[in-house]
Amino acid sequence: MAKEEFCGIGRRKKSIARVYLAEGTGKFQVNGKGIDEYLKRKNLIIMVNQPFAATGTEGHYDIRANVNGGGLTGQAGAIRLGIARAILLDEGSHRKVLKENGFLTRDSRIKERKKYGQPGARKKFQFSKR
Repeated sequence: MAKEEFCGIGRRKKSIARVYLAEGTGKFQVNGKGIDEYLKRKNLIIMVNQPFAATGTEGHYDIRANVNGGGLTGQAGAIRLGIARAILLDEGSHRKVLKENGFLTRDSRIKERKKYGQPGARKKFQFSKR
Protein backbone atom coordinates (compact mmCIF):
# COMPACT_ATOMS: atom_id res chain seq x y z
CA MET A 1 0.00 0.00 0.00
CA ALA A 2 1.30 3.45 -0.93
CA LYS A 3 2.06 6.04 1.70
CA GLU A 4 -0.51 8.80 2.11
CA GLU A 5 0.63 12.09 0.58
CA PHE A 6 -0.63 15.55 1.47
CA CYS A 7 -0.52 18.18 -1.28
CA GLY A 8 -0.25 21.90 -0.68
CA ILE A 9 -0.11 24.58 -3.36
CA GLY A 10 1.76 27.81 -2.69
CA ARG A 11 2.11 30.95 -4.78
CA ARG A 12 4.38 33.98 -4.48
CA LYS A 13 4.92 36.66 -7.17
CA LYS A 14 5.11 34.63 -10.41
CA SER A 15 6.11 31.34 -8.71
CA ILE A 16 3.84 28.37 -8.19
CA ALA A 17 4.86 25.42 -5.99
CA ARG A 18 3.15 22.06 -5.62
CA VAL A 19 4.41 20.46 -2.40
CA TYR A 20 3.83 16.82 -1.48
CA LEU A 21 4.40 15.66 2.12
CA ALA A 22 4.61 12.01 3.10
CA GLU A 23 5.59 10.40 6.40
CA GLY A 24 9.33 9.80 6.30
CA THR A 25 12.80 10.80 7.45
CA GLY A 26 13.10 14.40 6.26
CA LYS A 27 14.31 13.93 2.68
CA PHE A 28 13.73 17.18 0.74
CA GLN A 29 13.63 17.37 -3.06
CA VAL A 30 12.86 20.41 -5.19
CA ASN A 31 12.40 19.75 -8.92
CA GLY A 32 14.29 16.45 -8.55
CA LYS A 33 17.32 18.02 -6.84
CA GLY A 34 18.27 18.29 -3.17
CA ILE A 35 17.19 21.48 -1.41
CA ASP A 36 20.80 22.63 -0.86
CA GLU A 37 21.59 22.09 -4.53
CA TYR A 38 18.46 23.88 -5.79
CA LEU A 39 18.03 26.88 -3.47
CA LYS A 40 21.77 27.44 -2.84
CA ARG A 41 21.37 30.31 -0.31
CA LYS A 42 21.22 29.42 3.38
CA ASN A 43 18.61 32.08 4.23
CA LEU A 44 16.19 30.63 1.65
CA ILE A 45 16.64 27.12 3.06
CA ILE A 46 15.93 28.44 6.57
CA MET A 47 12.84 30.28 5.25
CA VAL A 48 11.49 27.11 3.61
CA ASN A 49 11.95 25.10 6.84
CA GLN A 50 10.19 27.65 9.10
CA PRO A 51 6.79 25.88 9.15
CA PHE A 52 8.48 22.68 10.38
CA ALA A 53 10.37 24.58 13.10
CA ALA A 54 7.19 26.34 14.27
CA THR A 55 5.18 23.11 14.51
CA GLY A 56 8.05 20.94 15.79
CA THR A 57 7.81 18.48 12.90
CA GLU A 58 11.39 18.63 11.54
CA GLY A 59 12.38 15.28 10.05
CA HIS A 60 8.85 13.84 10.20
CA TYR A 61 8.08 14.20 6.49
CA ASP A 62 9.65 13.46 3.13
CA ILE A 63 9.08 16.54 0.98
CA ARG A 64 8.81 16.63 -2.81
CA ALA A 65 8.21 20.02 -4.41
CA ASN A 66 7.64 21.02 -8.03
CA VAL A 67 8.22 24.74 -8.60
CA ASN A 68 8.14 26.89 -11.68
CA GLY A 69 8.13 30.60 -12.52
CA GLY A 70 9.82 33.55 -10.91
CA GLY A 71 13.17 33.68 -9.15
CA LEU A 72 14.65 31.76 -6.22
CA THR A 73 13.23 34.03 -3.49
CA GLY A 74 9.70 33.86 -4.91
CA GLN A 75 10.01 30.11 -5.33
CA ALA A 76 11.17 29.72 -1.72
CA GLY A 77 8.16 31.74 -0.52
CA ALA A 78 5.83 29.60 -2.61
CA ILE A 79 7.35 26.39 -1.22
CA ARG A 80 6.95 27.69 2.35
CA LEU A 81 3.24 28.41 1.81
CA GLY A 82 2.75 25.00 0.17
CA ILE A 83 4.45 23.24 3.08
CA ALA A 84 2.29 25.10 5.62
CA ARG A 85 -0.90 24.16 3.76
CA ALA A 86 0.16 20.52 3.45
CA ILE A 87 1.00 20.31 7.18
CA LEU A 88 -2.48 21.68 7.88
CA LEU A 89 -4.07 18.90 5.82
CA ASP A 90 -2.17 16.28 7.81
CA GLU A 91 -2.54 17.79 11.29
CA GLY A 92 -5.31 20.38 11.69
CA SER A 93 -4.24 21.19 15.26
CA HIS A 94 -1.23 23.14 13.93
CA ARG A 95 -3.49 25.83 12.41
CA LYS A 96 -3.14 28.25 15.34
CA VAL A 97 0.67 28.14 15.34
CA LEU A 98 0.96 28.44 11.56
CA LYS A 99 -1.53 31.32 11.41
CA GLU A 100 0.16 33.25 14.25
CA ASN A 101 3.50 33.05 12.44
CA GLY A 102 1.93 34.16 9.14
CA PHE A 103 2.70 30.98 7.19
CA LEU A 104 -0.87 30.53 5.92
CA THR A 105 -1.14 34.05 4.49
CA ARG A 106 -0.42 34.45 0.79
CA ASP A 107 1.89 37.40 0.09
CA SER A 108 -0.15 39.30 -2.50
CA ARG A 109 2.56 41.78 -3.54
CA ILE A 110 3.31 41.54 -7.25
CA LYS A 111 5.12 43.63 -9.84
CA GLU A 112 3.31 46.83 -10.79
CA ARG A 113 2.49 47.14 -14.47
CA LYS A 114 4.14 49.62 -16.82
CA LYS A 115 1.93 52.56 -17.77
CA TYR A 116 1.72 54.10 -21.24
CA GLY A 117 3.51 57.42 -21.76
CA GLN A 118 6.15 56.43 -19.18
CA PRO A 119 9.32 54.36 -19.39
CA GLY A 120 8.34 52.19 -16.40
CA ALA A 121 5.73 51.63 -13.74
CA ARG A 122 6.47 54.87 -11.85
CA LYS A 123 9.40 56.50 -13.61
CA LYS A 124 8.58 59.47 -15.85
CA PHE A 125 10.41 60.82 -18.89
CA GLN A 126 12.59 63.84 -18.17
CA PHE A 127 10.58 67.09 -18.05
CA SER A 128 11.75 70.06 -20.07
CA LYS A 129 9.94 73.39 -19.98
CA ARG A 130 11.19 74.36 -23.44
